Amino acid sequence: MKKSLVILMILLLVVAFMTLAESVVNPDTIVEEEIGPLVTLDPVWSYDTASGEAIFQLYNDLVQYDGTSTVKLAPMLSTNVPSVKDGTILDNGTTYVFHIRQGVYFHNGDIMTPQDVVYSLERRVIFDRAGGPSWLIATPLLPKIDGQYVSTIVQVVAYELGLKDPLNYTSLSSLGIFATGTKNPLNDKYKQALINAFNLLAKDFEIKGNDVIIHLPQPYPPFLYILASQNSTIFDQKWCADQGAWNGDPNNWWYYHNPTESEDPIFMKENGTGPYELNYIVPGREIAFKRFDKYWDGPAKIKNVVIKYVNEFTTRLLDLESGQADIIYVPVENLSEVENNPNIRVITGLPTLNVDGIAFEWNISSQGNPFIGSGKLDGNGIPPDFFSNLDVRKAFEYLFPYKQYIQQAFNGMALQPNSAIIQGLLGYDPNLPMYEQNLAKATEYFKEAYNGELWQKGFKFTAVCNTGNTTDLLALQALSNYARQINPKFQINIVSELWSNFLNDALSGKLPMYPAAWAADFPDPYDFADAYYASNGAYSGALGQNYISFAQKTMDPLVNALINTVNTEQRIEIAKQLSQLDHENALYIWTNQPDEYFVERTWVKGWYWNAMEAGVVNFYTLSK
Repeated sequence: MKKSLVILMILLLVVAFMTLAESVVNPDTIVEEEIGPLVTLDPVWSYDTASGEAIFQLYNDLVQYDGTSTVKLAPMLSTNVPSVKDGTILDNGTTYVFHIRQGVYFHNGDIMTPQDVVYSLERRVIFDRAGGPSWLIATPLLPKIDGQYVSTIVQVVAYELGLKDPLNYTSLSSLGIFATGTKNPLNDKYKQALINAFNLLAKDFEIKGNDVIIHLPQPYPPFLYILASQNSTIFDQKWCADQGAWNGDPNNWWYYHNPTESEDPIFMKENGTGPYELNYIVPGREIAFKRFDKYWDGPAKIKNVVIKYVNEFTTRLLDLESGQADIIYVPVENLSEVENNPNIRVITGLPTLNVDGIAFEWNISSQGNPFIGSGKLDGNGIPPDFFSNLDVRKAFEYLFPYKQYIQQAFNGMALQPNSAIIQGLLGYDPNLPMYEQNLAKATEYFKEAYNGELWQKGFKFTAVCNTGNTTDLLALQALSNYARQINPKFQINIVSELWSNFLNDALSGKLPMYPAAWAADFPDPYDFADAYYASNGAYSGALGQNYISFAQKTMDPLVNALINTVNTEQRIEIAKQLSQLDHENALYIWTNQPDEYFVERTWVKGWYWNAMEAGVVNFYTLSK
């Protein structure tokens, strides 16, 4: 009897297992559905998440993040992660020795060489398309000018030409060295300046046998993290030249600088060393990959990968439930629709290196600007320097409902930051002060501003966010509602603009206040401090002359010290000082550091989370 029962149970388990196995849809294929689509397959053009995810499958970097860690690195196309301990970081952090992996195949069958590594880094610097990622690698590789880091090879050319304020130049066309409508230098002097600038870059690289040695012109502590963050993807130099891309010649690099999409011959082509190669693209709809069986680290477990760009959540949900999709993007407001399905796995509480805030424009552009009303402190507008006033900024800090906002906008799945230097970065300190909503204090500071005149007359202006961003809209609406609550004369109108218009208005200084978000380019406090605090930062450099003057005196010395200092403990203290100054001067309203989450079918195995690869699935580790 007992023996029969055991046999029956075994048979039932076998049947159950077979039923489960049969239920796995498309066992050799992973399908992800998300919003998108991707922009490009050229890593030196890519600066968006959708493109980055595709490129992650196709190309490899010199080094990579080690699994879930954003601190520890692992070898990739270099067989070592350079370190002081093993003698491959030398000369006070300016020399890095990479042992280049041998026998690595490109997808077309070519073998990777150390020269391909040098070419790839040089191409990334000279490509330098407007709004692109080249600055990340150009900054450590190019020599400082007048004690300041440069962000583009253009500035080195300007310096070689002896131009005044060379750091003010960001495009070769602005130098006046080309014949009209061409990239042909007007004379030999201009051509030589272009060549000299490249030669300064080329001095950084040395090949000894199978080693590539990089000599930085000055120490740059986060250099290895920058390389790991898709900034050292390796190209096949011969293949690139055959396609019509730059061939590595220092005498013609400027013809390949800042191209348009149509001028980039590998904009939608690839020949990487990654675990997958391109199968096909349906523009705007999907991209498909097939396994590359000669991958240096062994073939992937899954043969095929398809990423589909599906904007409608309902369609994505139905595909997930039916098994036609294995992974989908779910808006936070729709999480409840997938959380109780036994066939769907929802992973929450994933840390990010993203921060959201609201920026104050210290000198609002007033000419023809509808966003500041009358442009005066008369109850019908605000003066252009309204947010240069510390009392005004502090009043707005105490106006914002931080806890309520995080609960409503993110279902509680976010942290409140206390500065741009957020949790997960070197120098983050949860014990540093942060603002909380306090309407009594907000009232107090509003009454102090302009010697009471602001409280008596009130103000009126328009705050703007990007169309479709519901969380940013909610944040601005909260400020508007609470401002009116404490004083009916305080009027903040909220409007949305298409992204291109919003960005143009923000950069031109027209917006009195606006959402300002940043995701880590590399996991170091300097990336955030430079963007938000420096006088020439991505956000802070556009906040107006009053802020720039303040930053040059107060913030720049610390931001510069943060990147020039190699000692870790000293860098931690510098980061804390920056956070303290941020709080004391009410520089931004820090609204949230969002958590992330991931939704997949339960048959998917091997997924992991890394905050520096947010939005990117490493399909190489997956199986079904």
